[in-house]
Amino acid sequence: MSEQSSLFVLKPESATATKGKDITFVAKVDSSTLSRKPVMKWLKGKWLDLSSKAGKHLQFKESYDRNTKIYTYEMSIIKVVDGDAGGYRCEVTAKDKCDSCAFEVSVAAAQEDQQDNILEAFKRSGEGDEDAGELDFSVLLKKRKEKKPEGPKEEVDVWEILKAAKPCDYEKIAFQYGITDLRGMLKRLKKMKAESKKSDAFLTKLDSAYSVEKGKRIQLTVEVADPTAEVKWLKNGQEIKPSAKYVFENAGNKRTLIINKCNLSDDAAYECVIGEEKCFTELFVKEPPVTITKQLDDVHTVVGEKVEFEVEVSEEGANVKWMKDGVELNRDTAGSKYRFKKDGKRHVLVITEATKDDIGTYYAFTNGGESSAELEVEDKELEILQSIADVTVKSAEQAVFKCEVSDENVTGKWFKDGVEVQPSDRIKVSHIGRIHKLTIDEVEASDAGDYTFVPDGYALSLSAKLNFIEVKIEIVPIEEPPKIHLNFGGSGDGNVVTVVAGNKLRLDVEVTGEPTPVVSWMKGDQVISESEGRVRVETEKTVSSFVIDGAERGDEGPYTINVTNPVGEDKAELFIKVVDMPNAPNNIRCTSVGEDSAIITWEPPSFDGGVPVKGYLLERRKVGSARWTKLNFDVYESTTYEAKKMLEGVLHEMRVFAVNSVGVSEPSATSQPFMPIAPTSEPTRLTVEDLTDSSCSLKWRPPEKIGAGGLNGYIIEYCTEGSDQWVQANKEPVEMSQYTVKGLPTGDKMLFRVFAVNVAGRSPPATLAQAVTIREVVENPKIRLPRNLRSKIFKAVGEKVNLVIPFQGKPRPVVTWFKDGALMEDKSVGTRTSEVDTILFIRSAERRHSGTYTLSVQVEDKTDSADLEIQVVEKPGPPINVHVTDVWGFNAALEWKPPKDDGNCEIIGYTVQKCDKKTKEWFTVHEHNRRLSCTVSDLVMGNEYSFRVFTENICGLSDDAGISKNTAVIDKTGLLYQPKAFTETDMNRSPKFTAPLVDRSVIAGYTTAISCAVRGYPKPKIIWMKNNMAIDGDPKFLMQNNQGVLTLNIRKASLFDGGRYSCRAVNDLGADEVECKLEVRVLQEKAEEK
Repeated sequence: MSEQSSLFVLKPESATATKGKDITFVAKVDSSTLSRKPVMKWLKGKWLDLSSKAGKHLQFKESYDRNTKIYTYEMSIIKVVDGDAGGYRCEVTAKDKCDSCAFEVSVAAAQEDQQDNILEAFKRSGEGDEDAGELDFSVLLKKRKEKKPEGPKEEVDVWEILKAAKPCDYEKIAFQYGITDLRGMLKRLKKMKAESKKSDAFLTKLDSAYSVEKGKRIQLTVEVADPTAEVKWLKNGQEIKPSAKYVFENAGNKRTLIINKCNLSDDAAYECVIGEEKCFTELFVKEPPVTITKQLDDVHTVVGEKVEFEVEVSEEGANVKWMKDGVELNRDTAGSKYRFKKDGKRHVLVITEATKDDIGTYYAFTNGGESSAELEVEDKELEILQSIADVTVKSAEQAVFKCEVSDENVTGKWFKDGVEVQPSDRIKVSHIGRIHKLTIDEVEASDAGDYTFVPDGYALSLSAKLNFIEVKIEIVPIEEPPKIHLNFGGSGDGNVVTVVAGNKLRLDVEVTGEPTPVVSWMKGDQVISESEGRVRVETEKTVSSFVIDGAERGDEGPYTINVTNPVGEDKAELFIKVVDMPNAPNNIRCTSVGEDSAIITWEPPSFDGGVPVKGYLLERRKVGSARWTKLNFDVYESTTYEAKKMLEGVLHEMRVFAVNSVGVSEPSATSQPFMPIAPTSEPTRLTVEDLTDSSCSLKWRPPEKIGAGGLNGYIIEYCTEGSDQWVQANKEPVEMSQYTVKGLPTGDKMLFRVFAVNVAGRSPPATLAQAVTIREVVENPKIRLPRNLRSKIFKAVGEKVNLVIPFQGKPRPVVTWFKDGALMEDKSVGTRTSEVDTILFIRSAERRHSGTYTLSVQVEDKTDSADLEIQVVEKPGPPINVHVTDVWGFNAALEWKPPKDDGNCEIIGYTVQKCDKKTKEWFTVHEHNRRLSCTVSDLVMGNEYSFRVFTENICGLSDDAGISKNTAVIDKTGLLYQPKAFTETDMNRSPKFTAPLVDRSVIAGYTTAISCAVRGYPKPKIIWMKNNMAIDGDPKFLMQNNQGVLTLNIRKASLFDGGRYSCRAVNDLGADEVECKLEVRVLQEKAEEK
């Protein structure tokens, strides 16, 4: 399920690539709002995934900027070929979001090298800015090398290779020559094989394939050999007629088919036909992905109810495919059971009457996403809206039993004393809507009994009693005391009558007596009148009826009926109990949560409706959703419920209904939102790291499974072995995975356990395999001297010394430092000791700090020691008594004595340098010379040399050198150089042009120049002429002479400046002349404007 959103920060754009060159496309994706790393796909055409073609020709690169959280994706095409042209698409997806971008790549032939611009070769003499000096044409006057024509490159015809290849080699050849659209290549190859000869009608045919986005416009163009030829355009073999959608254009040799507002029906094969010849192409219409913006919700319903699955997509009119458990649902296969509705972006799947066969998972698919939901169907529970009531009638009267159920489609049967009642002229059974009625006309004594209504398909029944009052004619005394006959089925000794709130109560009481007694009904001390009203008394012959229309809770209480006549009186008491649906439960709360469950508790309703509460019904929903899901269909008796199959990390809400024999209460107030989160798994690898007489250090690893609740810390508990009284060691959870339990009794065996804690509570504990005895372990002292400190340690003067030496031993060892066998008391040398190591440090080392340092570690009577030898060194002093002992030929012998100060370390050599008196520059002649003498060779004859020597140790060369007291003179041998006599060259010569003027054709309005080169001595006089007329003093012309390179500049040449130009050079020895033709032409566009 993906949501269409804009993820691209930078999208690749359409481009034209040069054949044989490289091109790179870049896309950038912002991941700051994404929960996981996005996945990028580069596609060509409709389906070709370019990642399978990665290699030398196609290269992909991915990078990530942690500061901006932007991913950068690059696709590089190396040495572009014609087959790389076409439509491309890049798609990025990340869990619930996606985005795509399309771009086109066209391939152009490589351009020929442009001709050199002669003006770019101009140079100016002298220094300064770009306008300083004179123009120098010498570069142009050099003899140009003629470019040898390159031999024609051997071109490879891929299609000829494919024609001769086996089909199994097609993919290999396509990859080798950079053809990425394999399907298009195979179609084109098939058509090429079908062509028996080269086309004479088409100069340029259609490409093998085109791609266009839905709703956009595309042009298909061919170039024909005959400008008067008529073409036909076919789509899937059917001729296309001109219309507003299909437009034909003819321009010279070009024939164009324009398709406006492309849709999916335009995705087809197209042909252009001229006579018997055809060319083919295939058009791919790219449909933008349709994403689901509103997901499906799970549905929990009962049999027979209507079910609707609703989904909302990103575009109107999009196609949505519905499936159930992998089987597609459509109008042809669904029949009347399923209906499909579309309303703009809303798509609805309707199940008219749900059955248990409909249970399963339903899916909605688009080309850019999917959504699923579960349907659960339970058997429907029939509700009794009005039960049947007892009826008391006399002979020949009418008796009516009536009840009302919640489902109007439910049928049922009537029974009398267990025998089904058969309708007759006197007994009628009716069913109108939800009301079922049994009517008995002219009641007889045989009709008395128990009547029952049983709904078909449900395990319940409704019962009532028909009481028959038989009218007897007897001769009685004229006077009879009054008598009350209660026969309405009161319960118990108290004659309790129960009525449901809102229902009508009618109590028919037979009263006998002669003369006719007076009947009085009372509630407490209040007499109930016989007037019209909600509570009233109706009297008819020997029956007094007490009626309550729409019973209320205030009607509940004791009632008294009094009958009196002159003979006597009678009295009866009864209690009317009004029952109702209970109030909603109170204080709904979540007491604990699990990975996919939660424990819900609540308090019983404040009013049970007058009858005991049978149980409760529960519902839950996700926070923000409007749909409640039932958790139970059978009443749940307890006030604590464990809700299961919940989503971890998602906020949920709960509500509860109370149920009694009357009905279901209103829903309770919604609970506070809660999130199912599981505790972590137990910590791992719990071990004892250290022990003392009163403490134990524990160490462990974090839990393997933490979950959505995270990890807040750890709780450590301990107890004595054999006891179950665990004591918490830390008040607040510790974040570190180690802890030291202090204050433990010495010598006792203790057990330890560690809990991981998060918002869901404690994890299972991590425990030790056996008890730990609290007693410090005695460990002999041992110094672990690092390998680099086992040899002599050299430090330069002024350098810091910081040596860390680890040791072990328990209890804590006593550490002592010695220097050269004596206790170290030098305050400039510091030490610092911890439980596991000691540090020797010197802030600025001096030579006096050299020596042997001894570390002693003692535990009780056990001792260990280690020696460290430190030598502080510095650069040595210069050698002394440096002198030249002998000179012969081109050689000199030197000797010297060692320096007075060796820098507190061994001298490893000497460096010897020489200097001659002329240059006074020093040159090294010997390095690392270990002797106190050396011979310097290859000295220059006639020079005098002095020498100096540097001392070298491990710190380097000495700062000063020992300079020789005497010098070495290399005598000359008497050689004499006699130079040849110099003969001066005669430079006089007549003028001669070494580079002629060249005919030129220039454009009017632009500044131009003509140039030539001349030599001659004395310097010749230069005369410029136009049409044999000397040019002199005209500001339009600028004449320059730069070392014999002559230039005539013509500012903004016009048509009048055309003609023959000549240049004459004249001196005392002769003259020379060259000429050229200058043509000034006007651009055609400017000429038309004029």
